[in-house]
Amino acid sequence: MDWNRLLSRVRLGLSRQHPDNEARTDFQRDFDRIVFSSAFRRLQDKTQVFPLSQSDYVRTRLTHSLEVSSVGRSLGTMVGDRVIHRHALQGVYPQDFGAVVAAACLAHDIGNPPFGHAGEDAIRLWFTTSTTGRGVLQQLTEAQQPDFRRFEGNAQGFRIITRLQSPDNPGGMQLTCATLGVFTKYPRASWLPTDPPPGIAFRKFGFYQDDRALFAEVARELGLIPVATDAWSRHPLAWLVEAADDICYRIIDVEDAFRLQQLGFERVRDLLLPLTGEPEHAERKMQHLTRSREKIEYLRAKAIGAIIDQAHQCFMAHEDEILAGNFTGELLDLIPAAAAMRALKDCGETQVYVSRPVVEVEAAGFEVLGGLLEAFITTVNDLAAHGPHASPKSRMLIHLIPEPFTGPGRQPNADLYRRVLAITDFVAGMTDSYAVTLYKKLTGMSLPTG
Repeated sequence: MDWNRLLSRVRLGLSRQHPDNEARTDFQRDFDRIVFSSAFRRLQDKTQVFPLSQSDYVRTRLTHSLEVSSVGRSLGTMVGDRVIHRHALQGVYPQDFGAVVAAACLAHDIGNPPFGHAGEDAIRLWFTTSTTGRGVLQQLTEAQQPDFRRFEGNAQGFRIITRLQSPDNPGGMQLTCATLGVFTKYPRASWLPTDPPPGIAFRKFGFYQDDRALFAEVARELGLIPVATDAWSRHPLAWLVEAADDICYRIIDVEDAFRLQQLGFERVRDLLLPLTGEPEHAERKMQHLTRSREKIEYLRAKAIGAIIDQAHQCFMAHEDEILAGNFTGELLDLIPAAAAMRALKDCGETQVYVSRPVVEVEAAGFEVLGGLLEAFITTVNDLAAHGPHASPKSRMLIHLIPEPFTGPGRQPNADLYRRVLAITDFVAGMTDSYAVTLYKKLTGMSLPTG
């Protein structure tokens, strides 16, 4: 792959491209478009780790995304400086690399449904175990079924930024192909005619069957390497998005757990100290800090800075493999602090993500999302089949679904796949609180007052 093509400023859906402005580049415009989008704003009420937390301290998906974007900008700028000198690139600056990675990081969780990864599981479970969900799958093609059976927030995110946000525009938000390529950590469709290629980049999928042509256009513009039908090599900078996300969630999730008293000070201190690169210096510095909270904040900052540097060095060491499409691992598995980073991940999986407050709300999320899908997919299917002769309940509930998800005049799409996909778009786009509130009203647990 060629860096000059990989940094394409061509905007998806625009036939005429505007010249770049030195004061505000196209990649900075991408960042701004994401910040001001309603889909990004909804992340303020979407789960990071602790759902529906009453604490005003813990991270939401919005604050997590801002932090990942900050780390991604640092990583991208550092890599960009080295790449520009190594390849003698002209007309591009380290800040361009930083800006495109920051924009992709900002949007990396924009497709997450309510209740985080448990929400993804809830949607998959409803389609594969409920009578209605299984009935839908049986009527879809082999290629369409995995879009729902293996529902994926990453693919939902690509759909949001290229189609659902600004739906009247070809290409949705009309971001640059560079940002869209860097955003797509899993550049493959949900269904492939052959086994997926090996490697982390193909473990999940990054776009639905409905959006295959959009990503193919992005891949052609960037010169991504085709590796199978509907599968391409990752954009090299997508490895930095993945690293930035992992750095933040592994380190910061244990900090949040400490603030909520899920983990003790000594446990978190011992996890973070080895990541600083200078544990003895860090311990001396902590002696001058009086509060445990400030000591953990200091260690978190030192750890993030040290891992950013190691990840940047690792990327440059493997740049040739990455450009050739032959790199299959994860950057953080190959850095000097890999063992300490794995310890953080293990702690999260065994002590944080399974803590009682997390599990209680996530378990409720299965009921909420399953109930919403049952109600609204039944509604649109009933109306599509029977029109004005549909049940009174369906003719009433259709008015609770915004018109962009039902079609003009609230007439559901005649095509089952697109009809169900639209309802999945609606439910996945809800915030945690809105999903709970709407579910309570539908089930009679909470009634509106006059």
